[in-house]
Amino acid sequence: MIKEIISKLNRELPATVKLVAVSKFHPFESIEEAYQAGQKAFGESRPQELLAKVKRLDEVRAERGEPDYMSDIEWHFIGHLQTNKLKMVLPYVSLVQSVDSVRLLEAIDHWGAVNGKVTDVLLECHVAAEESKQGFSEEELIELLSSDAHYANVRICGIMGMATFTDDEPVIRADFKRLLDRQQTLHDRIGKSPNVAAGCNELSMGMSDDYPIAAEMGSTIVRIGSMIFGERI
Repeated sequence: MIKEIISKLNRELPATVKLVAVSKFHPFESIEEAYQAGQKAFGESRPQELLAKVKRLDEVRAERGEPDYMSDIEWHFIGHLQTNKLKMVLPYVSLVQSVDSVRLLEAIDHWGAVNGKVTDVLLECHVAAEESKQGFSEEELIELLSSDAHYANVRICGIMGMATFTDDEPVIRADFKRLLDRQQTLHDRIGKSPNVAAGCNELSMGMSDDYPIAAEMGSTIVRIGSMIFGERI
């Protein structure tokens, strides 16, 4: 079933859109099944769960006697990240999609300076109706991009966000349009902000219920979980 859904999604999605399979709350065996179906990027939202799966992969490699097994897997962190959990996440991920505050950006930069790593991140922006969602407001994003502060151990690669949880397509499209505007704001700062370099073109928006709209509107990353793996375990 997982293989069929992944194949279907890859047929539907434009070549310019990357599929991140949201594997949070699902066992490592499901990740392994998706990987065997050709899926390489997986999204996790809890540091302890991500670390457990990283360690399980190490165990599987030892059991199989294949140290390079699943060596090209990409872990993306997509949930709220507390600054005291960085060591459980940053050594292992290809991308932190959910940098939602200057405080977190500063903490990731400091961790990178100490540990000799530059971390790729997306700036999470709040555009949805639900106040519970995290992220930079438009004003906060502009303030960050206008600042002279330099985060040498962070590479800002683009924008991430979520639409309002609704079946109302015009509302979803309006939220995605706001995320496109935030991406343009970021792009306009290339060469003007010390933290915005050429190539910061990623826009992560779209999930199981609204990914076709997101892909149509210019998303470069979609985050799909329940459609691939079923309901959360």
